[in-house]
Amino acid sequence: KSPGTESWLTEHRYSNRLVCHLTGWSMPKPDNCPMCGAKDSLMGVGPGVERVAEEVRVLLPDANVEIFSSDTAMGGEATRGIVERMAEGEIDVLVGTQIVAKGHNFPNLTLVGVVDADSGLQGGDLRAGERTYQLLSQVAGRAGRADRPGRALIQTYQPDNPAMQALAAGDRDGFLKIERDVREELTLPPFGRMAALVMSAPDAGMAKEIGLLAGKAAPHGEGVTVYGPAPAPISILRGRHRLRFLITAPRDVDLSAYMAAWLGALKLPSAARVAVDIDPYSFL
Repeated sequence: KSPGTESWLTEHRYSNRLVCHLTGWSMPKPDNCPMCGAKDSLMGVGPGVERVAEEVRVLLPDANVEIFSSDTAMGGEATRGIVERMAEGEIDVLVGTQIVAKGHNFPNLTLVGVVDADSGLQGGDLRAGERTYQLLSQVAGRAGRADRPGRALIQTYQPDNPAMQALAAGDRDGFLKIERDVREELTLPPFGRMAALVMSAPDAGMAKEIGLLAGKAAPHGEGVTVYGPAPAPISILRGRHRLRFLITAPRDVDLSAYMAAWLGALKLPSAARVAVDIDPYSFL
């Protein structure tokens, strides 16, 4: 894992480095196991673009396979080169990360496959379905034009998830209705307000202490509900132990004033840190 962070390192075979995508920390990929010293015993886990490309080359040995990622498309010139080679038919299979969805035009592309497409649905993010549907719609939209129909294949472990069902059926309006109904029932944005309070400390004991202290000090507010404290999805980041509260309220509640009153009544250790996000877009 990344030092001081509850995050697995990601193997970048192009640069032969292990990278933390949360903090940016990286190290050369070791030849031997750092724990036992065994040589050539380390192996990658998960469907990274380099591993997928290797599998494609085995299955399609005569195909010209290229990778489109932050490692291979560093800068506008490299990106344009990949897009132009795709347009000219010089690339048979393009294996890419999410950056392939960002508005690039591939006129000859007729088949898109998404591996591990539901990974974004994990982790308790309240906007996970919305984000997943948006991203996969963009990716699927890369395939096909009026004269050459396209097809998208999506790999998922959650085929019954509303986002996946709507994508398979091409039912955007149906997905939006489900999202709207759920949010209205739970008074989530845009039908209510939300705030995220993330507290951190240098050790787990202090984090627990300030969490309990903050929970007891939460003021009463008409229609306001406080959830937590609970470990944050990223529970340790840069050596700090993190926990969070989620606060929901009706639309007419001034959550900024509520949070100011709450935090103003707290007396926390100098080593504690507090971050408040009103109507957060990310819940990590």
